[in-house]
Order: sequence, then structure tokens, then C-alpha cells
Amino acid sequence: MLEDAGLLDDDYDGGSRRSWATSITVDGTTYATSLFWQPLQNLNDPFQEVEEASAEVLEGADLFCIKGGKAPQFGICVSQEGYKNGEFAAAVALSTAMSNYASYVGVFKTDKGWWYFCVRNDIILSDGDMLFLDEEEAKTQFMSMLAVPDWDKKFAPTEWNIPETENVDIEEIISRGAKAKLQKIKGLRGAKLLAVIGVSAVVGIWLFSSIINHIFLTPQVRPVVVPVKPKVIKQIEQPPEIKPWEKVTNPVMTAQECYKGIVRLVQILPPGWKISPLTCTSGSIATSWTREMGRLSWMKKALDESGYTLTGVSFSGDGNNVTVTMPLPVIEQQASPPTMTMVNLQNDINDTFQAIGYTISLGSSSYTSNRGTIYKMITFTMDSTHDPLVWIKLLTKYSGLEFKTIGYNPDSKTWHYEGIIYVL
Repeated sequence: MLEDAGLLDDDYDGGSRRSWATSITVDGTTYATSLFWQPLQNLNDPFQEVEEASAEVLEGADLFCIKGGKAPQFGICVSQEGYKNGEFAAAVALSTAMSNYASYVGVFKTDKGWWYFCVRNDIILSDGDMLFLDEEEAKTQFMSMLAVPDWDKKFAPTEWNIPETENVDIEEIISRGAKAKLQKIKGLRGAKLLAVIGVSAVVGIWLFSSIINHIFLTPQVRPVVVPVKPKVIKQIEQPPEIKPWEKVTNPVMTAQECYKGIVRLVQILPPGWKISPLTCTSGSIATSWTREMGRLSWMKKALDESGYTLTGVSFSGDGNNVTVTMPLPVIEQQASPPTMTMVNLQNDINDTFQAIGYTISLGSSSYTSNRGTIYKMITFTMDSTHDPLVWIKLLTKYSGLEFKTIGYNPDSKTWHYEGIIYVL
């Protein structure tokens, strides 16, 4: 989750500067950006909830702010990255000014870079508040979400020339929004402060007595050191183990080729024959046709005249069914190492799909290599009326992903997706 949001120390280009920034200046006022957003349950007393949640999702987080409204949230950040206590949060200002829209995505050109902002069903996505220093990175992130349907508004710089988007004055919008300040997560309050003082006093007394006892009452024992000649064991060198994610079938290519092949087979329409659901797995697409009132010769003619390379064409003994396999082009393999833990990836996927209003089923699995190494992965299944070309950018943003099955049901016009994502 945090890796995808770009909130880790590794997000630096060339080891000299970050690929993201922490603030923008609007009309002389500094607004904090690139916060990590989470849902808030207790709006009346948020401190304990924020403190517990921040410890789990963002190491070192010590500042936060609250966004109220229909879907209360809190954003967290790390002051060592450049954030300051008392700064206004840009995300709160923008989201409250745009509260009449439930779902919108955009990139706004600012004095510090390109601010990507994404709200779905009144919820700021966990990675939906990012100020990119590189224009192409901002555009890539924007385009990946643009593939998701049903946006109320889409914003982009005019020079990008993206259809159905509009360019707006970010200064005018932010000036209309609410002002929410960053504040410390672990500020001591009330009874908690008194408890800390009391505990500190007890610890101080105990520490003082321990030092006195150690100096004056404990007899000194001189240690005996016996030299031991180290035993040298010659290890048999083994080649490094090839990890499963070092040879992952390219998921982008898989989705594209499965889509093209399925569309081609669905277009084979012999009179009086009905096509069954199609399944694309490793290397091929399989389907069948059932005779309703047609003839076997019509089916054979349709297959021959399709012009497609078909293998495994097999008619049943009674001539009422035919099964067909269409081979896929060779799909390249690539290294796609995991970047997230099991819990963080599950949370990120669930949060993203809840935000866009789609259901995805997640599970867990593992693979044990010949050397006994256990590799963990998340399994996922999903059904949608949208084809792979619509989902491809959103799903393949997760490193370590591999499609296992892509299917299509011509009757219900729904697509079925199954795959895995390796985790740390």
C-alpha cells in the first residue's frame, strides 16, 4: 500500500531527491500534499484510532489531519519528510470545495509539480493525494485511473489534450474549501500525561537504586577468556535460487492477447450453433459450440473460413458438439518482484475496489521451492462487464501480478478474471 502510494524512502530519483513533494503554495499559503489517507470511524475522539492505525500503515507517521463530511477520513504524514505542524492540508480544501461531486480524478499543475488527486464515492483514495515532480509519472498515474468508468469529473492540464477532461484554476477551488491543519498524533493529553509523569518517576527511582547496588554491593568477577581456534567449514556453493517472480508471464501481454483471441472466436457464427463460455489460460483459448438446429458441415465451413489458426478441433460422436483450441502468440516473461506485504496489499486492493464500487475476492496461497523456500502470494477472482483492456492498467499496477485465467461468457456478456500477486 505505501509502496504504491509512493510514501517510502525508496522513492528518490538517482538517490538525490524524491520523486514527490510535500507541499504547494496557493496565494501565499502553504498547503501540505502527498498525505496517506485512511477511513475514520470515531470523528468525536479520533486520536487513539489515528495513533493505532498510523503505526500499522506508515512508519514514522507523527502528523495528521481530519477530513469530515459524508465519509470522514484522516490523512497522515512524517514530519521528517518536510511537513510542519499547523500546515493546512490541500486534500481537505479541495475535497470540501468539490463536495457536490462524489467521484472525480485529476492532475493539477502547481508551483511545485503536478498534483494528482482522486476521490471515489466521497473517499480520497489511499494513494489519491500525490504531488509528483515528474510530469510523466503524474500522467501515468492519472491514465491508470482514467480507465475506471463512471467519473463525475475529470481534470487535466490543457496541454495534455485528453478528451473529456477540463482544466481548472486550482487556486480558485482551494480558496473555497475548508481549512484543516496538521497536528501531532502523539501529543500528550489529560490523564495520559499524568500517567507518563508517574511512570517516569517510578522508573527513575528504580534505575537509581539499581546503579547504587551495582557499584557498591555487587562483587566484581574477572572474566576468563579462553582462545578458541575457529573451525573452518568449506561450503559448497550453490547457484542462487530463481524466484518465481523473476519469470512472470507478462500480464499486460496476456490480457491483450486473451482479449484479441476471445473476440475472434466469438465472431465465428455458424447458423444453428451456439458458442459456450471461453477460457483463456496459459498459451491458448478453449471453447465449444453446441448444435441447436444447424448442421455439422456448416460448423466445419465456419471454422475453415475464419482464417484463424485452430488446434484441437474435435467433434463429438453424435455431431452435436465441437471443441476448439486457439493458440496464443508466445508471451514474454519478465521479472516482477513483489513490493508489498500480504496485509498491506490486501488493504490496498480492497480499499481501491471499494472506492470504485466493484467486488473482488481475495485469498492467500504459497509455493514451496525445492530448497524449502516459501513464497507467499495473494489470489484474486473478479467478474465484470468490462473487458481486459479496461482493467489492464488498474490491475497491472501491482508488481508481482500474473493472470492465470481470463474468461468470457457470451450469454451474460461478463468477463471473469483469476490471478495471483506475489507478496513480501
